[in-house]
Amino acid sequence: MLVYQDLLTGDELLSDSFPYKEIENGALWEVEGKWVVKGAIDVDIGANPSAECGEEDEGVDDQSVKVVDIVDTFRLQEQPPFDKKQFVAYIKKYIKLLCAKLEGAEQEQFKKSIEGATKYLLAKIKDLQFFVGESMADDSTLVFAYYKEGAVDPTFLYLAHGLKEIKC
Repeated sequence: MLVYQDLLTGDELLSDSFPYKEIENGALWEVEGKWVVKGAIDVDIGANPSAECGEEDEGVDDQSVKVVDIVDTFRLQEQPPFDKKQFVAYIKKYIKLLCAKLEGAEQEQFKKSIEGATKYLLAKIKDLQFFVGESMADDSTLVFAYYKEGAVDPTFLYLAHGLKEIKC
C-alpha cells in the first residue's frame, strides 16, 4: 500500500486506495470522494424481541453519521474559506517552503506547473472547501474539495509536488 504524506508536515493526506487523475500538467491530482455512513449498523438476526421478553431498543445508542470517506480516513480538518488575495498570499508562501524541500528536476517541474495549477484553483475559489492534515500546521499543504456540476459526491484536488510517497 502507498500512502501520500504532506511533504511539509508529514501528515497523511491520501493513499493508493483512492485512485487519482493528473490534471494541469501533473501539478494537481484529482480524486473522487464519496459520502459514506459511519457508525452503528442495524443487524436483524431474525429474533422476535417481544417473544423473548425484550424491548425493541434496550438502551443501545445506535449513532450513525454521514461522512466523506477521504476526510474521515485521513482526519482532514476543514479550514475557513480563502478569498483570492488570501489564496495568492498562501501560494506565494507555499512555493517558497516547498521549493526548499524539492531538488533539481522536481523543483523545476514544480516551478513550471504551479502557475497553471494556481490559475485553475483561483477560477474555482468560490466553490472550494479547504482542508489541512491532522496536525493543522500553519505551513501545510492544502487539500481542496468542490462539487462538480450535478455531483452529489465531492472531488478533491491535491498539489502533487507537495506529496511524498511512502510504502507501507
